[in-house]
Amino acid sequence: MNLADVLPVLNLDRSRHAAPQVFEKLRDLIVSLELKPGTVLARPELAEAFGLSQTPIRDALMRLSEAGLVDIFPQHTTVVSRIDVAAAREAHFLRRSLELEIVNLLAQRDDPALIARLQLHIDAQQAARRADDYPRFIAADQAFHRDMHEAAGVAGLWDLEQRYSGHVDRLRRLHLPETGKAERILDDHQRILDRIAAHDATGAQQALREHLSGTLSQVEEICQRYPDYVRLA
Repeated sequence: MNLADVLPVLNLDRSRHAAPQVFEKLRDLIVSLELKPGTVLARPELAEAFGLSQTPIRDALMRLSEAGLVDIFPQHTTVVSRIDVAAAREAHFLRRSLELEIVNLLAQRDDPALIARLQLHIDAQQAARRADDYPRFIAADQAFHRDMHEAAGVAGLWDLEQRYSGHVDRLRRLHLPETGKAERILDDHQRILDRIAAHDATGAQQALREHLSGTLSQVEEICQRYPDYVRLA
């Protein structure tokens, strides 16, 4: 794949350090699968696309390597990594453990403003689904879960989860276009919200378990469909 076909000229906020912005933008492109597993990431091409020297590019690629999203072969090349299924399972375990406690806490509160905000995220997802706008659908999905973390007073744990979520997020991106998947996500979010609003902590936790189990329960089928994208061991 030619990077020039994927990367437009990418404008950066000159008031911020460059390397973290390069990391964020490349991570988004990798997780969305616009940069597919196996794509070669040449520093000169990236430097040109971002209008930077190769130093911040190198630093960003090192961070992506630490997150397991690229493989760096010294003195040779850097490529987008395959999806590591074991790492995806670990990230899923972390997120499920944290969010079970979060929905339990939120269900014990009376917070109409939170319920209204979460419903707006679901409504935004519904609109994105009708438009077949998967990036907007995913953004609203993320906002739903992030808002729950913030309401529980553990916004920093959302950032922690995101450090390890690249592999499982890519699996979810592969799974999302499957028939009925987006509708199931919407139904799950509504059930989680309804149980929180009803102060039913047990029901909210059960709805969350079912919601987060969806993609990994289908991991074998996903791997069969995309054998060049995954790494099983």
